Amino acid sequence: MGSQADIGAGPAVRDLLPGYTEWPAPAGLRHAIACLWAQVTPDGSTRRGLVLPDACTDLIWEPGRGAYVAGPDTGPAPTEMPGGTIILGVRFRPGAGGPALGVPLSELRDQRVDLSELRRGEAGRLPGTLDPDTAMARALDVAAGLVADGAPDRALAWAADLLEDPQARTEEVAGEIGLSERQLRRRCHDAVGYGPKTLQRVLRFRRFVAQIDEAAAGPSRGPAVDLATIAARAGYADQAHLTRECRTLAGLTPVALARQRAV
Repeated sequence: MGSQADIGAGPAVRDLLPGYTEWPAPAGLRHAIACLWAQVTPDGSTRRGLVLPDACTDLIWEPGRGAYVAGPDTGPAPTEMPGGTIILGVRFRPGAGGPALGVPLSELRDQRVDLSELRRGEAGRLPGTLDPDTAMARALDVAAGLVADGAPDRALAWAADLLEDPQARTEEVAGEIGLSERQLRRRCHDAVGYGPKTLQRVLRFRRFVAQIDEAAAGPSRGPAVDLATIAARAGYADQAHLTRECRTLAGLTPVALARQRAV
């Protein structure tokens, strides 16, 4: 099969520095794919971390294992990557993963499932024996084919945009996109993996995480960030509300999460 996506603008995986790197999908796929990413762990070290809920679904390639799908998370997923590991991913936007994979994402919630269980033919193109640059090119090509076969649910993509507003009410969102509350809930479970209220909570938490990452990368660097201000900007009622949600979605207090992500 010929390539369906041009990755010429992306970096060569073999040249990436240690750590996490992400870059944009080709322009023609950005309606469905949020980004491409790589996690490089240098030789001689083991990286332990947490994958946090972000309302997305990822197609992941790992050497020795091949391709698998990370379903939508509702809590922290601990990871451990041995030295010398390069893990690659293609991240589907909210509303795109379910249609692309052809399964209700609620069936993959909080799971990591081999692609062979969902799409055997596509999995055969992504064995664990590939070199990373070939794996990245093929993973994007596979994702492009999946999107071509199952376009994103436009109503759910619109709903996700509206639910970025912490003041949005799900019944009003349903009405604005032309669905009943029951239809919105059902389609949200299929395309995103959980209901609209959970989606709104995860999107708000994602805003909080983005802001603590930005603060940690700023001139002051480190975990000594103004959590009360960040909580308000992200849409939390108060710091106590943030603390409850952070414990549920990350398994840590906001201060502990900020410290971890500042490392």
